[in-house]
Amino acid sequence: MSSRNRQSRPGRRSYPEASYDEASRARYHVRASRPGGSGSGGSDNGFNVTRRIFLTIMGIVAARLGWLQVVDAANLSERAESQRTNVATLHAKRGTIYDRNGNILAMSAECETIYANPETVKDPSGVADLLVKHLGGEKQTYMELLTMDGTFVYIKRQVDQDIADKLADDLAEKELTGIYFLEDTKRVYPYGNVGAQIIGYVGTDGNGLSGLEYYYDDILTGTDGEMLLETGLDGTPIAGGAAQITEAKNGTDLILSLDIDLQEACENIIKAGVETYNSDSGSVMVTDPKTGEIFAACSTPLPDFSNLDPEALNLKLVSSSYEPGSVFKVLTTSIGFDLELFDSETVFSVPPAILVGNHYVTDDDNRDYTMDMTVREMMRRSSNAAMSLLVQEVIGAQRFSDGVARYGIGTKTGIDFPGEVEGIVKTPEEFDGGTAGSMAFGQAISIPMVQLVRAYGAVANDGVLTTPHFLVTKGDEEVDWPVGGTAISAEAANMETDVMRTVVLEGTGKNGQVEGYDIAGKTGTGEQASETGGYAEYDFTASLCGFANADDPEVLVYVGLNHLAYLASASSAKVFHDVMSQAVSILGVPPVS
Repeated sequence: MSSRNRQSRPGRRSYPEASYDEASRARYHVRASRPGGSGSGGSDNGFNVTRRIFLTIMGIVAARLGWLQVVDAANLSERAESQRTNVATLHAKRGTIYDRNGNILAMSAECETIYANPETVKDPSGVADLLVKHLGGEKQTYMELLTMDGTFVYIKRQVDQDIADKLADDLAEKELTGIYFLEDTKRVYPYGNVGAQIIGYVGTDGNGLSGLEYYYDDILTGTDGEMLLETGLDGTPIAGGAAQITEAKNGTDLILSLDIDLQEACENIIKAGVETYNSDSGSVMVTDPKTGEIFAACSTPLPDFSNLDPEALNLKLVSSSYEPGSVFKVLTTSIGFDLELFDSETVFSVPPAILVGNHYVTDDDNRDYTMDMTVREMMRRSSNAAMSLLVQEVIGAQRFSDGVARYGIGTKTGIDFPGEVEGIVKTPEEFDGGTAGSMAFGQAISIPMVQLVRAYGAVANDGVLTTPHFLVTKGDEEVDWPVGGTAISAEAANMETDVMRTVVLEGTGKNGQVEGYDIAGKTGTGEQASETGGYAEYDFTASLCGFANADDPEVLVYVGLNHLAYLASASSAKVFHDVMSQAVSILGVPPVS
């Protein structure tokens, strides 16, 4: 034995040179001195302790195995399955929206959603450079996504197909890994911002957020499917791996009553009108008074989805209330006609001022003498004093209130658009001394103007109320909209129509005339309440509502300008002319002469 082999290694006990027997005895004594060893230095109790510890450990292991195999087996199986599969959503195609002429207003287009598996991105900087090139954005933002923990992160959702294809080609050419693509759909609006207030828009998750996209979301939205993809340990889909597919069910198509050409014309006209008359805002609604179908509707400001103002999503005709002013006189006189308390040629002696509550009501022409007027003349002149006289001394507060209620004033119309309000209309029990006399000419009442449109529609439709609406057909099913009952008799409606014709031919609505057409209408200049009480000076809602042709109406137009200093005869009547001219032309309503 060499001296190298004989050298003791650190940590090992060294014994002096001895014979074989002596060395054996020495090792025996060392073993005997350990717990559980045999001999005079050991004890059998040490072996028992070791055995108990061993058995305890084995018992714990057996119990754990039993738990895993029996009690927790399903959970472990599910976790194992989740680690080897990824679930990809198969987005249902949202229903297409058409206008009445078959023009596509909203549709779902194919696109790609791009995601990354950070664990397989080998060159984050190179990948980020290509993402910036094709998708825009900041490189640092992409770097944070590409280097985060996990196996899945969205890069960008709903990317145009051609952009996604170019990105995929560049990634393949540079052999950059870790970026994946999912088939997706996104909402496309072929007419851009035209009609956007009515149509609305959807979010990146495909749910409607405003307008009809929101109102009919449950019909337009289909049922998403899913695809289970078999993946490797790093979460990457296995080429040729097993896939389980649940097909998506597409949403239902809708046909609206809108005419997109008329809608565009109305939007341009009302924007110009607001600018011309320095109005705070303006609204237009064009309907078929016989059915309640809405051909066009909008309120300013109009939405621009490149720089969206949340206020632009509100259709003020539905969601905001105003004191209507003299347009309400159509309801006042027609209620009297319906009750057969007077007709259009009945004469009343109208003083220059009439007491309404604690205040005297006068006319805008500053008449300072008593005048005999027929009801037709009252309407032609738009006399406030005359209307107060009719309600307070002829119709009576209770009958007047009942007639207003029959027109549906103060209750929702049922229009299929989000955000409809009821307005503020007092009941007879809430009337004070001046309520009825003020309501007679459109004050002491605040309503959304869609209620006025419905009321005028009843006058045009032989007294029968219809429900204003946009939806005509869903899928293959034509929608049946409810009739709202009878507001006034057909005879009263015809008498009122004839009086309204006089207003446009000879009265305050003359600027609303359209050559060749027989139009019945009424203007309104409603004073608006001041924040400090009473009414603000030179702060009006100027409006004109009317229909053509008067004997057999096919189109009804409402125009309103809010918070301006001009009377209706000099402002909204002119805007009405422009809208009605476009409406009869685009809708093909023939002239009478």
